[in-house]
Amino acid sequence: MAGIESASKEGRRVVVIGGGIAGSLAAKLLQFDADVTLIDPKEYFEITWASLRSMVEPSFAERTVINHKNYFKNGRVVTSPAVNITETDVMTSDGDVIGYDYLVIATGHNDLLPKTRQEKLSQYQTEYEKIKSSKSVLIVGGGPSGVELAAEIAVDFPEKKVTLVHKGARLLEFIGEKAADKAFDWLKSKKVEMILNQTVDLNSASDGNKTYKTSRGETIHADCHFLCVGKPLSSQWLSGTVLKDSLDGKGRVMVDEHLRINGRENVFAIGDITNIPEMKQGYIAEMHANVAVKNIKVMMSGGEKKKKMSTYKPGSEMAIVSLGRKDSLAQFPFATVIGCLPGLIKSKDLFVGKTRKTRGLNPKRVQG
Repeated sequence: MAGIESASKEGRRVVVIGGGIAGSLAAKLLQFDADVTLIDPKEYFEITWASLRSMVEPSFAERTVINHKNYFKNGRVVTSPAVNITETDVMTSDGDVIGYDYLVIATGHNDLLPKTRQEKLSQYQTEYEKIKSSKSVLIVGGGPSGVELAAEIAVDFPEKKVTLVHKGARLLEFIGEKAADKAFDWLKSKKVEMILNQTVDLNSASDGNKTYKTSRGETIHADCHFLCVGKPLSSQWLSGTVLKDSLDGKGRVMVDEHLRINGRENVFAIGDITNIPEMKQGYIAEMHANVAVKNIKVMMSGGEKKKKMSTYKPGSEMAIVSLGRKDSLAQFPFATVIGCLPGLIKSKDLFVGKTRKTRGLNPKRVQG
């Protein structure tokens, strides 16, 4: 096993596991105050909520898929999955052993992703070609990804037949019924066919036969399909580590008000993996990162007792689902709005410029 040792002062070694929305920001914000190692199976960070736009416009991904080293210049990137944690070290599948004084777990959801940025960009190009060459598209899943992909295709390729199948009784179950109904009506106005309370057997379409069967025996013809269902949390691996008792019954990591794992002074968890009862969204994951970073800086300065640690409190929840290039559905605590007005908030740029800026990158520049 290869040991990766710090050349910096003892007591300031921070290991961040996971290079998604929360982990990338934590690493970026700590890089000049600590000796930071970012562990991630892939070489890049992706602005995930913009991925559906990249499927209909592959060049969009040039700004949303960012090599870790472009925003994280003053630390180490270890491109390998973490497989074990002890009281002092993190081990990766490649045999690296990385010592830590502070640990941040931000592994989010399980997803099979290409290792390099170029492979990810090529994947978007392939998906675009698949959509472009098809007359009909089947989307399985009526959560935010399925709804946003259906909207992107309906707006950019209005001539294509889009069918969305969802196992639930309504779309977008993470938001209110009124908001979900508005999304349903918008998609219907764009000629998207929606089939609710059913599942699809994706293996029912054999080579050359592009007819899929639903759980109620309906048939759907589609030249291609996309699976847009929720991914499981990437936390199961923790059950074989010293943090095995930190998981709740749903596989979420239990944290205190400072985002420290319960019973641990120097181990934090941020992002979707936590058990905080709130919507799991990108802007919330970034708020987690900011709180954890502030607390690590306080602890590194030896001021835990003297200075007040920052606490995280879930705030008023807001959800914005983009509907193509101009419209959005926005659910605020006080109202639900659909159309081009909320579209001005998100749909044109999908917060890409803003997210790049928080990582110290040029909002508009293509590379990096």
